[in-house]
Amino acid sequence: MKVMTVFGTRPEAIKMCPVIRELKRQPNISCKVCLTGQHEEMLNQVMESFHINADYNLHVMTQGQTLALVSGKIMEKLTRVYNTERPDIVLVHGDTTSSYIAALCAFYLHIPVGHVEAGLRTYNMQSPFPEEFNRRSIDLIAEIYFAPTELAKKNLLAENVDEQKIFVTGNTAIDALGMTIKESYSNEDLEWASGSRMLLMTAHRRENIGEPMVRMFGAVRKIVDEYKDVKVIYPVHKNPEVRKIADDVLGGCERIRIIEPLDVIDFHNYMKHSYLILTDSGGIQEEAPSLGIPVLVMRDATERPEGVEAGTLKIVGTKEKSIKNAVHKLLDDKSEYDKMSNAVNPYGDGHASERIVRILTERFGD
Repeated sequence: MKVMTVFGTRPEAIKMCPVIRELKRQPNISCKVCLTGQHEEMLNQVMESFHINADYNLHVMTQGQTLALVSGKIMEKLTRVYNTERPDIVLVHGDTTSSYIAALCAFYLHIPVGHVEAGLRTYNMQSPFPEEFNRRSIDLIAEIYFAPTELAKKNLLAENVDEQKIFVTGNTAIDALGMTIKESYSNEDLEWASGSRMLLMTAHRRENIGEPMVRMFGAVRKIVDEYKDVKVIYPVHKNPEVRKIADDVLGGCERIRIIEPLDVIDFHNYMKHSYLILTDSGGIQEEAPSLGIPVLVMRDATERPEGVEAGTLKIVGTKEKSIKNAVHKLLDDKSEYDKMSNAVNPYGDGHASERIVRILTERFGD
């Protein structure tokens, strides 16, 4: 059986690398890896961390290009790869432009698509944008669905997906954590934050760039001014617009460190050493609860409501006051903090990749 995995961003790579490693352990499976290069530098960091080499790299990213342009490049180049390899199935992950176009190309060539992390929904096409459209579109195309939770399965069933094609596996992000956390990890940034309550922040979502991000960063700046035992580490995204806002609002504060993006091993271990996490990311909402770290989601909606229901996440929006109030509560109220940090993570047990590969073998193997 020939399986081709296609992805192009750092979050996809983190979640797909455990699946690839499991695929490559199987003697009856030929696993080909194709990178689109949507996040070139950050993608390479993840691949190196998991010791995985790509068979193809489309190198599609250029400075300042639009979603339409990157989509067209992926479509053209990936069609040639599929025609060369003729895989039995293409695996894509989540909701990126790379995943959507990879699934669409496979559909045009009558190649079955497997969707890892299928069924996530906000039911708002603008939040997150364009991810909500991408994941719904992939689920129209897919032949087999690897849903991380029962709720994701219910979403698919409500859209009339054949139940025989849906498998609840857990989330491969938890598998990745088990491969990257180190008990004796330390570095200069964590030494700088030692003795404080460290807040780890990520912020990069396209719909938050502009005034929402100014408000988000303004809240963080005021929190640091109010709590002398709080320090913040912010691995800033490569997007120049994000970097400018970060410099304008957060620059010059000695208890805020704006650092370059971290590789997956470093980032997971920074999470482990943090007191709480502020994020507009998706994957962190699944990862951090496995480490007992409360997560405040700086978005107006999440496609991961299981975490909210379980109590591991709290949606705080992008308004300065709501972010400040939520952080104050966790910093000031130990019982509230303990309630979030001790909540049970609903996203799996670290064996999702094994389940996915076993199901693929049963369904598509000889």
